[in-house]
Amino acid sequence: MIARNLLFVVLALFVAGCETYSAPRYGISADNVVALKSLAPNRIAVGAFTEAQKFADGCRAAGPITASDGMGFAAYIRKAFVDELKIAGVYADSGTVTLTGTVDKLAFSSTVAYWDIGLTVRSSNGRSVSVEEHYVFDGAFAAVTACKRVADAYFPAVQNTLQKLIASPDFRSLVTP
Repeated sequence: MIARNLLFVVLALFVAGCETYSAPRYGISADNVVALKSLAPNRIAVGAFTEAQKFADGCRAAGPITASDGMGFAAYIRKAFVDELKIAGVYADSGTVTLTGTVDKLAFSSTVAYWDIGLTVRSSNGRSVSVEEHYVFDGAFAAVTACKRVADAYFPAVQNTLQKLIASPDFRSLVTP
C-alpha cells in the first residue's frame, strides 16, 4: 500500500513538472503594414518557411515552448509575414514574385531572458535578405514564470524580426520582378 501511494506521489510530481508554454498568436504591426503599403502595386506570394536546424524547445525542466495553434516556429513566422502582407494589400496566392524563408537561428534563454532569431528570405528573382534579432525581455527566477515569459516574448521577437526585414534597404529588391 505504501509503495502504491509513493508511486502515485512520484507520478503526480512528474506530471506536474511538465507544462507546455505556447506563444500567443501574432498581432499585426502598424509600422510594418505602412512600410509594406509603399510596395503597391506589387503582388507578393509567400512559399514555405523552414528551419535550418532543429530548434531546442525545452525550457528548464518545466516543459517545451511551442508556437500558437500547433504551428511550428518557422510556420508561425511565415503566417505572421503573410498576415502583414495581406493587411497591406500586397499579398497574392500567385504573385509577381514568391518569397521563401529559412529560419537560420532560433534560440532562447529563460535565465538571461532573450530570443535570438536569424531569418533569410529568398525571392524567386534570385535575391535574398538576411536579418537577425536579439530580443531581450524581463526574466524570472521561477521556472514556471520564466518559461511563460519566454513563450510570451516570441510574438514581439518575431514582430521585430519582420520589422528589420521590411525596413532593410534590400527588401524592395526582393519584391521587384
